[in-house]
Amino acid sequence: MKKLLIIEDDPATLNGLEETFSEENFQVTTSISGQMGFDKAMHESYDLIILDLVLPEKNGIDICKDLRKNGINTPVLMLTGKKDEIDKIIGLEIGADDYVTKPFSLREVVARVKALLRRPQELRPEIEEYSFSDVYFNFRKQEAKKGSNPVDFSVMEYKVIKYFVQREGEVIDRNKLLDEVWGYENYPSTRTVDNFIMNLRKKIEDDPSNPKHLLTIHRAGYKFVK
Repeated sequence: MKKLLIIEDDPATLNGLEETFSEENFQVTTSISGQMGFDKAMHESYDLIILDLVLPEKNGIDICKDLRKNGINTPVLMLTGKKDEIDKIIGLEIGADDYVTKPFSLREVVARVKALLRRPQELRPEIEEYSFSDVYFNFRKQEAKKGSNPVDFSVMEYKVIKYFVQREGEVIDRNKLLDEVWGYENYPSTRTVDNFIMNLRKKIEDDPSNPKHLLTIHRAGYKFVK
Protein backbone atom coordinates (compact mmCIF):
# COMPACT_ATOMS: atom_id res chain seq x y z
CA MET A 1 0.00 0.00 0.00
CA LYS A 2 1.40 3.38 -1.03
CA LYS A 3 1.84 6.00 1.69
CA LEU A 4 0.58 9.47 0.91
CA LEU A 5 1.04 12.70 2.89
CA ILE A 6 -1.46 15.50 2.19
CA ILE A 7 -0.61 18.97 3.53
CA GLU A 8 -3.66 21.18 2.95
CA ASP A 9 -5.40 23.67 5.29
CA ASP A 10 -8.79 23.89 3.54
CA PRO A 11 -11.06 21.32 5.29
CA ALA A 12 -13.27 20.61 2.27
CA THR A 13 -10.33 20.06 -0.07
CA LEU A 14 -8.47 17.98 2.50
CA ASN A 15 -11.48 15.78 3.25
CA GLY A 16 -12.17 15.25 -0.44
CA LEU A 17 -8.58 14.24 -1.13
CA GLU A 18 -8.35 12.01 1.94
CA GLU A 19 -11.58 10.18 1.13
CA THR A 20 -10.72 9.77 -2.55
CA PHE A 21 -7.22 8.39 -1.96
CA SER A 22 -8.39 6.10 0.84
CA GLU A 23 -10.87 4.63 -1.64
CA GLU A 24 -7.93 4.17 -4.03
CA ASN A 25 -6.19 2.05 -1.34
CA PHE A 26 -3.61 4.62 -0.29
CA GLN A 27 -2.48 4.90 3.31
CA VAL A 28 -3.21 8.59 3.89
CA THR A 29 -1.67 10.92 6.48
CA THR A 30 -2.87 14.53 6.64
CA SER A 31 -1.78 17.85 8.08
CA ILE A 32 -3.47 21.27 8.07
CA SER A 33 -0.30 23.01 9.27
CA GLY A 34 2.67 23.70 7.04
CA GLN A 35 5.17 23.27 9.84
CA MET A 36 3.62 20.07 11.14
CA GLY A 37 3.41 18.67 7.62
CA PHE A 38 7.06 19.51 7.02
CA ASP A 39 8.04 17.76 10.27
CA LYS A 40 6.12 14.64 9.22
CA ALA A 41 7.79 14.64 5.81
CA MET A 42 11.21 14.98 7.45
CA HIS A 43 10.77 12.19 9.98
CA GLU A 44 8.52 9.66 8.22
CA SER A 45 8.78 7.93 4.85
CA TYR A 46 6.12 8.56 2.18
CA ASP A 47 5.74 7.54 -1.45
CA LEU A 48 4.35 10.94 -2.44
CA ILE A 49 3.40 14.30 -0.92
CA ILE A 50 0.45 16.45 -2.00
CA LEU A 51 1.33 19.98 -0.93
CA ASP A 52 -0.76 23.16 -0.92
CA LEU A 53 1.07 26.35 -1.85
CA VAL A 54 -0.56 28.62 0.77
CA LEU A 55 -0.41 27.21 4.29
CA PRO A 56 -0.27 28.53 7.85
CA GLU A 57 3.13 28.61 9.64
CA LYS A 58 5.17 27.47 6.62
CA ASN A 59 4.15 27.83 2.97
CA GLY A 60 4.41 25.17 0.30
CA ILE A 61 7.36 26.72 -1.52
CA ASP A 62 9.43 26.86 1.68
CA ILE A 63 8.41 23.30 2.59
CA CYS A 64 9.41 21.92 -0.81
CA LYS A 65 12.64 23.89 -0.93
CA ASP A 66 13.65 22.79 2.59
CA LEU A 67 12.80 19.15 1.90
CA ARG A 68 15.06 19.14 -1.16
CA LYS A 69 17.84 20.91 0.74
CA ASN A 70 17.65 18.17 3.37
CA GLY A 71 17.88 15.40 0.78
CA ILE A 72 14.20 14.39 0.83
CA ASN A 73 13.45 13.44 -2.79
CA THR A 74 9.88 12.18 -2.29
CA PRO A 75 7.76 13.21 -5.32
CA VAL A 76 5.73 16.37 -4.62
CA LEU A 77 2.47 17.34 -6.31
CA MET A 78 1.82 21.01 -5.56
CA LEU A 79 -1.68 22.52 -5.34
CA THR A 80 -2.34 26.20 -5.89
CA GLY A 81 -5.11 28.70 -6.57
CA LYS A 82 -2.73 30.97 -8.48
CA LYS A 83 -2.90 30.74 -12.26
CA ASP A 84 0.02 32.89 -13.44
CA GLU A 85 2.63 30.96 -15.40
CA ILE A 86 5.40 32.47 -13.27
CA ASP A 87 3.93 30.73 -10.23
CA LYS A 88 4.15 27.41 -12.04
CA ILE A 89 7.78 28.07 -12.91
CA ILE A 90 8.57 28.98 -9.31
CA GLY A 91 6.77 25.89 -8.05
CA LEU A 92 8.74 23.59 -10.32
CA GLU A 93 12.09 25.30 -9.84
CA ILE A 94 12.02 24.71 -6.09
CA GLY A 95 11.71 20.99 -6.61
CA ALA A 96 8.05 20.16 -7.11
CA ASP A 97 7.42 17.27 -9.52
CA ASP A 98 4.02 18.34 -10.81
CA TYR A 99 1.55 21.18 -10.39
CA VAL A 100 -2.28 21.37 -10.28
CA THR A 101 -4.26 24.61 -10.23
CA LYS A 102 -7.43 24.94 -8.18
CA PRO A 103 -10.25 24.29 -8.74
CA PHE A 104 -9.35 20.78 -9.85
CA SER A 105 -11.05 17.47 -10.44
CA LEU A 106 -10.26 14.83 -7.83
CA ARG A 107 -9.94 12.34 -10.68
CA GLU A 108 -7.28 14.55 -12.26
CA VAL A 109 -5.29 14.63 -9.01
CA VAL A 110 -5.52 10.84 -8.70
CA ALA A 111 -4.31 10.48 -12.29
CA ARG A 112 -1.39 12.86 -11.68
CA VAL A 113 -0.38 11.03 -8.50
CA LYS A 114 -0.48 7.63 -10.19
CA ALA A 115 1.55 8.99 -13.12
CA LEU A 116 4.22 10.28 -10.74
CA LEU A 117 4.34 6.95 -8.93
CA ARG A 118 4.69 5.08 -12.23
CA ARG A 119 7.65 7.19 -13.29
CA PRO A 120 10.72 4.96 -13.31
CA GLN A 121 13.29 5.79 -10.66
CA GLU A 122 16.60 5.43 -12.45
CA LEU A 123 19.40 3.85 -10.48
CA ARG A 124 22.11 6.45 -10.85
CA PRO A 125 25.06 6.81 -8.49
CA GLU A 126 24.58 9.61 -5.99
CA ILE A 127 27.03 12.45 -6.51
CA GLU A 128 27.77 14.71 -3.57
CA GLU A 129 30.70 16.60 -5.11
CA TYR A 130 31.77 17.15 -8.69
CA SER A 131 34.29 19.32 -10.51
CA PHE A 132 35.30 20.05 -14.08
CA SER A 133 37.60 22.71 -15.51
CA ASP A 134 37.61 25.40 -12.77
CA VAL A 135 34.01 24.70 -11.68
CA TYR A 136 33.21 22.94 -8.40
CA PHE A 137 29.84 21.70 -7.10
CA ASN A 138 28.81 20.37 -3.71
CA PHE A 139 25.31 19.06 -4.40
CA ARG A 140 24.62 18.04 -0.83
CA LYS A 141 25.37 21.52 0.53
CA GLN A 142 24.22 23.23 -2.68
CA GLU A 143 27.40 25.24 -2.98
CA ALA A 144 29.31 26.08 -6.15
CA LYS A 145 32.41 27.94 -7.24
CA LYS A 146 34.01 28.97 -10.50
CA GLY A 147 37.66 29.47 -9.78
CA SER A 148 37.76 31.02 -6.33
CA ASN A 149 34.44 32.83 -6.74
CA PRO A 150 31.20 31.48 -5.25
CA VAL A 151 28.39 31.15 -7.80
CA ASP A 152 24.70 31.17 -6.95
CA PHE A 153 22.52 28.45 -8.47
CA SER A 154 18.81 27.85 -7.98
CA VAL A 155 17.55 24.50 -6.71
CA MET A 156 16.46 23.60 -10.24
CA GLU A 157 19.83 24.60 -11.69
CA TYR A 158 21.58 22.23 -9.27
CA LYS A 159 19.11 19.54 -10.27
CA VAL A 160 19.74 20.05 -14.00
CA ILE A 161 23.52 20.12 -13.62
CA LYS A 162 23.45 16.97 -11.50
CA TYR A 163 21.23 15.26 -14.07
CA PHE A 164 23.73 16.03 -16.84
CA VAL A 165 26.88 15.05 -14.96
CA GLN A 166 25.30 11.73 -13.99
CA ARG A 167 24.82 11.14 -17.74
CA GLU A 168 28.14 12.46 -19.02
CA GLY A 169 28.44 12.01 -22.78
CA GLU A 170 24.76 11.06 -23.21
CA VAL A 171 22.61 13.13 -25.57
CA ILE A 172 19.50 14.35 -23.72
CA ASP A 173 16.59 15.64 -25.75
CA ARG A 174 14.49 18.55 -24.48
CA ASN A 175 11.31 16.57 -23.86
CA LYS A 176 13.20 13.98 -21.82
CA LEU A 177 14.76 16.74 -19.75
CA LEU A 178 11.38 18.39 -19.13
CA ASP A 179 9.77 15.08 -18.22
CA GLU A 180 12.48 13.66 -15.97
CA VAL A 181 13.86 16.80 -14.33
CA TRP A 182 10.97 19.22 -14.24
CA GLY A 183 8.57 16.29 -14.02
CA TYR A 184 5.83 18.13 -15.83
CA GLU A 185 4.88 16.69 -19.19
CA ASN A 186 2.68 19.63 -20.21
CA TYR A 187 5.24 22.28 -19.47
CA PRO A 188 4.71 25.32 -21.78
CA SER A 189 7.54 24.85 -24.29
CA THR A 190 10.85 23.18 -24.94
CA ARG A 191 12.09 26.76 -25.42
CA THR A 192 12.11 26.85 -21.62
CA VAL A 193 14.95 24.31 -21.68
CA ASP A 194 16.92 26.35 -24.22
CA ASN A 195 16.71 29.49 -22.10
CA PHE A 196 17.62 27.54 -18.99
CA ILE A 197 20.70 26.01 -20.64
CA MET A 198 21.75 29.42 -21.94
CA ASN A 199 21.66 30.82 -18.40
CA LEU A 200 23.60 27.85 -17.05
CA ARG A 201 26.32 28.38 -19.63
CA LYS A 202 26.77 31.95 -18.42
CA LYS A 203 27.65 30.55 -15.01
CA ILE A 204 29.88 27.58 -15.89
CA GLU A 205 31.47 28.29 -19.27
CA ASP A 206 34.47 30.55 -19.89
CA ASP A 207 32.88 31.57 -23.18
CA PRO A 208 29.10 30.92 -23.08
CA SER A 209 28.81 31.58 -26.83
CA ASN A 210 31.35 28.82 -27.50
CA PRO A 211 30.62 26.22 -24.80
CA LYS A 212 33.02 23.37 -24.09
CA HIS A 213 31.00 21.46 -21.49
CA LEU A 214 27.26 21.93 -22.02
CA LEU A 215 26.98 21.27 -25.73
CA THR A 216 24.09 21.64 -28.16
CA ILE A 217 23.64 18.60 -30.39
CA HIS A 218 21.85 19.83 -33.52
CA ARG A 219 18.26 18.55 -33.76
CA ALA A 220 18.88 16.14 -30.88
CA GLY A 221 19.26 18.02 -27.60
CA TYR A 222 22.16 18.63 -25.23
CA LYS A 223 25.19 16.76 -23.99
CA PHE A 224 27.54 17.33 -21.05
CA VAL A 225 31.26 16.79 -21.60
CA LYS A 226 33.65 17.05 -18.67
